[in-house]
Amino acid sequence: WEKNDKADMSRVKVLVKVGNREHIVPKESPSYSFLFIILVIPVAIGVAVFVTQRKSKQLNRKLSEHLELLECELRKEIRDGFAELQMEELDVVDSFETIPFLDYTHFVLRTFFPESDNLSSLFIEDTSQPLSRNPQCKDASITALFALICNKNFLVTLIHTLEKQKTFSVKDRCRFASLLTIALQTNLVYLTHILEVLMRDLMEQSSNIQPKLMLRRTESVVEKLLTNWMSVCLSAFLRETVGEPFYLLVTTLNQRIIKGPVDVITCKALYTLNEDWLLWQVTEFSTVVLNVVFENPLDNEGEDITQNIKVNVLDCDTIGQAKEKILHTFRSKNGSIYGLQLNEMGLTLQSDIQGKELLDIDASSTVLENGITKLNTIGHYGILDGTTVKVFKRTSLLPDVEYSSENYFHLILPNSEAAKDIHRAKHKGKQKFKVKEMYLTKLLSTKVTIHSVVEQLFRSIWTLPNNKAPVAVKYFFDFLDAQAENKKITDPDVVHIWKTNSLPLRFWVNILKNPQFVFDIKKTPHIDGCLSVVAQAFMDAFSLSEQQLGKDAPTNKLLYAKDIPLYKEEVKAFYKAIRELPSLSTSELEEFLTQESKKHENEFKEAAALAEIYKYIAKYFDEILHKLEKEQGLEEARNQLLNIRALADEKKKCRWEVDELNDP
Repeated sequence: WEKNDKADMSRVKVLVKVGNREHIVPKESPSYSFLFIILVIPVAIGVAVFVTQRKSKQLNRKLSEHLELLECELRKEIRDGFAELQMEELDVVDSFETIPFLDYTHFVLRTFFPESDNLSSLFIEDTSQPLSRNPQCKDASITALFALICNKNFLVTLIHTLEKQKTFSVKDRCRFASLLTIALQTNLVYLTHILEVLMRDLMEQSSNIQPKLMLRRTESVVEKLLTNWMSVCLSAFLRETVGEPFYLLVTTLNQRIIKGPVDVITCKALYTLNEDWLLWQVTEFSTVVLNVVFENPLDNEGEDITQNIKVNVLDCDTIGQAKEKILHTFRSKNGSIYGLQLNEMGLTLQSDIQGKELLDIDASSTVLENGITKLNTIGHYGILDGTTVKVFKRTSLLPDVEYSSENYFHLILPNSEAAKDIHRAKHKGKQKFKVKEMYLTKLLSTKVTIHSVVEQLFRSIWTLPNNKAPVAVKYFFDFLDAQAENKKITDPDVVHIWKTNSLPLRFWVNILKNPQFVFDIKKTPHIDGCLSVVAQAFMDAFSLSEQQLGKDAPTNKLLYAKDIPLYKEEVKAFYKAIRELPSLSTSELEEFLTQESKKHENEFKEAAALAEIYKYIAKYFDEILHKLEKEQGLEEARNQLLNIRALADEKKKCRWEVDELNDP
């Protein structure tokens, strides 16, 4: 090559030879990828910005629409709530038939044994049944045991010995106290003396170094005995003075609850006092007025019984709920119950030629993909305002069905897409927002509705009619004042707390939360939730501590926050008025207790209660006998106890012999 010649580098090939191997190095082609990336990045960024801005505008537009819808809903709910508070009327029956009080025996059993059912046959006297299967086997052991229990020193020693046993639980202590109260129903004077002795012993216990804690709980025999004693002595006052306003409260609450939607499955309702039971998920509802035609279920029906009535139901009511409202309206209209029970009663549209019965569940019921069935409602059947329905007697009783949330739903939709699709189909267009706080005004409107009834009830408890306190209350409050003076307790708050723990906390709160203890009614879970709020307000009225409530305080506290200061003043005046009343003489107290004992003679099987008491004695017999041996002056009681065991063993032997004779 010449010096000026230039090699064509594009045609140059590089050959690499290593031994017998040869390899031609490939020629590099010019790369434009970097340039391509530089050009594409700005385009991609521009597209991304454009798409993001568009999506953002769409999202902002939807968010604005949703916020506007929520704002409109809030405005509507606030306006409706305000109007409801201003226009709400007390919708209660002006006068109801005889208040369904329980008789004394069932009242006692329900308050003494709140967790036990079906005790009537065990403790309530039945004159149609013989007291003993074998008249020749006289129950001398029970007679001897009653005589021994009437020995005050023995009974007090027995109770203290039982309470020292580790296996003698709190439940056993409460049951023993209730059995003892039944066994001594005919000797309340003696039972009161025992109560005094045990109360003094309780005050002397080392655990009561902090006196304000006394009687706060029910963990001993004497504490349950005090509850029972109050129940016995205040039963007449409860029936004559407090019973009517209490029943009025329960009735008013129930009417208020059923005025709005109530979910059958969860028992939650739109109108309630308790936030935990608030049905805030409910959709719009409307009132439907039914023309109800009744068949005559009674052969002796009078002409004054109305057979055609108008009944207000809701389009979201199940058929079962509609039946309950029909029966309630019939009773209110005619002053008597209809001749059919709920499970005997059938409903049908009068316009339906085939007479198809309306049911909560039938072939037309909506069933979701997951197998959950929606309960039929008035709206499901397309029943409109003014529709005539007929009540008839079914040929067979409807079974008592408890609808579980696993298989059924009513107003609260289950968490499934199928349920949401059904909801969207029924409510086309914009979906309404539902937040619980929007419906808290319903709590306030319910409180306003029942407020006068609640105050009437409270004041029937803590006012003195004719400036006279119940004998039991005056006696026991004076007893506490005397004990505080003997112990040189100068803090007035201590005595106030003692009185509060012994009467309002121990007796009245238990009654207010359990109307089924007093009346022959069924307490629903929702009524229970509402009465818990009322009972809490009642207890707050007796509290000495000042409530420090903020915005985050529980709604049940906030509902009555403005009323509590007034109630507290009334409670203090109540305690002061009782303290200033003349003291009761011993003869006045004993006369009252004797009269109460005579009222309820032969109503209980005292022998059955004594037999149950002996079971506890037999279980801890050695410990009790050892204690009696150590105590002076109880030698005779020890001998009597041994005699009772011998009689009890003989009684068992007698029963075995009778059973053998009766066996085929």
